Amino acid sequence: MNLKHLLIALALLLPHSLVLPAWADPGHDHDHDAPRASAPAQPRFVASSELFELVGVLDGKALTLYLDRAESNEPVTAATLELELAGARLKPQPQADGSFRAELAAVPAAGVHPVTATVMAGEDADLLAGELDLHAEAHEGHQPRYWKRLGLGVGAAMLALIGAGTALRLRQKGGAA
Repeated sequence: MNLKHLLIALALLLPHSLVLPAWADPGHDHDHDAPRASAPAQPRFVASSELFELVGVLDGKALTLYLDRAESNEPVTAATLELELAGARLKPQPQADGSFRAELAAVPAAGVHPVTATVMAGEDADLLAGELDLHAEAHEGHQPRYWKRLGLGVGAAMLALIGAGTALRLRQKGGAA
């Protein structure tokens, strides 16, 4: 087999060896028309004990809290909360949707902030602790996907093969003249 035949064989096989179709099995065909999140998730913390689970979601200076019974995951709406976050003492107020809401004086600085919550619900009282991690820049953005780099590599390889084939043809034409 001469160099020309080898180049032709490589040029024909290379795309087929790198690109394989993938079909989803039944039950794995994801809804590709579903809306995608356009923004990174909001910072949040979780604090739990044997009695309660508290989730806090920070949106700028607004803090929304969700309190549940740890045993049943049942929302606790009739409770009194006191919270300490980023050096501020807060008294979250119950909302109509069952959550609690508090407003911070300022957006907390980047870093990890301890969170301490005192929960009083009927006969139960508990102290919960957690951390709010505001290093969002580590979670934002997307790294280039592997397939993009693979596509560039395949494209470069194809251009190299075409260039080698063209050089071979010109060399053969020049030798025949």
